[in-house]
Amino acid sequence: MKAALSRLLDPRTLPIAVTVILFCALFGFGSAMYTGFGSVQVLLSLLVDNAFLLIVAIGTTFVIVSGGIDLSVGAVVAFTTIVCAICAERLHWPVWAVAPFVLALGAGYGAAMGALIHFFRLQPFIVTLAGMFLARGACFLITTQSIQIQEPSFHALASFHLSIGSGELNAGALIALAMLAVALYIAHFTRFGRNVYAIGGNEKSALLMGLPVARTKIGVYAFGGLCSALGGLVFTLYVLSGYGLQAQGMELDAIAATVIGGTLLTGGVGYVIGSVFGVGVLGTIQTLITFDGTLSSWWTRIVIGALLCAFCLLQRVIERQAARRKSSGSGFGGRAHTQTEPGASGENAMPLGLSERAIDAQPLAR
Repeated sequence: MKAALSRLLDPRTLPIAVTVILFCALFGFGSAMYTGFGSVQVLLSLLVDNAFLLIVAIGTTFVIVSGGIDLSVGAVVAFTTIVCAICAERLHWPVWAVAPFVLALGAGYGAAMGALIHFFRLQPFIVTLAGMFLARGACFLITTQSIQIQEPSFHALASFHLSIGSGELNAGALIALAMLAVALYIAHFTRFGRNVYAIGGNEKSALLMGLPVARTKIGVYAFGGLCSALGGLVFTLYVLSGYGLQAQGMELDAIAATVIGGTLLTGGVGYVIGSVFGVGVLGTIQTLITFDGTLSSWWTRIVIGALLCAFCLLQRVIERQAARRKSSGSGFGGRAHTQTEPGASGENAMPLGLSERAIDAQPLAR
C-alpha cells in the first residue's frame, strides 16, 4: 500500500493519476445526474466521436515529449480531407488507394518541418505556424467549396460497425485503437522511443551520448505528420466531405489533451496513455454539456481552458518540488550520470542519465 501510494505521488505519475481520477469523476457525475449517461454506448461514443482527435493527440504527444511543438496538425487534417475528396470524386480512387497516398503526404510534410527545425536551428513554434498557414492556404487554393464524397468504398468503410455488448465502434474508432497500440509499442519498447524521451530531457547531452538526434527529431515530426494525416482520413470518414475550414483549432485541442494527460510542455516526460484520458476528459465535458441541454457549447472551451491552466500550474508545482528534493539529496534518482550501459557505444548507447528530467523519464520509456 505504501509503495503504491509512493508511486502515485511520484512527480512522473502524479499528473496522469490526477487526469484518470478527473475522468472517472466527470463520468461518474454524469452517470448520477443524467439517465443513460453511464451506458456502454455513451462510453464507446466518446471514442467514436473523438477518434480523429485521439490520433492527432498521439502524434502531438511524441512531438511535445521530444521538446517541440506542432501547430500545423489541424491544417494538415483539413488538407487531408480536401485531398481525400478530390481523389475520391475527381480521380475516382477507392479509399484503399487514397489512404497510403495521404499518409505519405502527411509524413513527408512533417519530416520537412522537422528538417528545417533541426538543421537550420529554427524555433518549432515558427516553423509549424508557417506549416499551418501553408497547409490551410493550400486547401483554399485547391477549392473554396465543400466537396461531398459519394465514392462507394468510402461509404462502405464509414458505415462499418463492430458491436461490443450494447454498444458499437465504427471503423474510425478501431483505427484509433490500432494507432494507440502502435504508439504505445514505439514509445515504450523501441530505441526510437527511448531516444525521444532522452532528447526531450536534454538534447545536448543526448548528442554527446552519441544518440541520433537529427534522425530522431525528423522522425518525430514525420510521425506527427503521419498521425495528422491519419486523423484527417478518419475525420473524412466521419463527415464524408472535404472542406478547408474543417478542424479549425484542433491543434489546440490536441495540445490541451496532451498536457491534461500529463505530458510536460518542457519535454522529456509524457505518456501516450495519458493523452487517451486527456481526450476522454475533453469528450466527457462536451457530452455533459450536450446532456444538460441548457448550456452553450462555448462552455466546453471555457472549462477546457480552466483545466489547461490548472494542469500547467500543477506541472510547475511538481517540477519545483522535485527540484527541491533533488537539491537536498532526497529526490528521485539522485545526481545525473554521464555514462552508458556496459558494452554499448555509438548509436546503440543507452544513456543512464542525460539530465535530471531525462533520468526521471527513461524508466517510463523502457
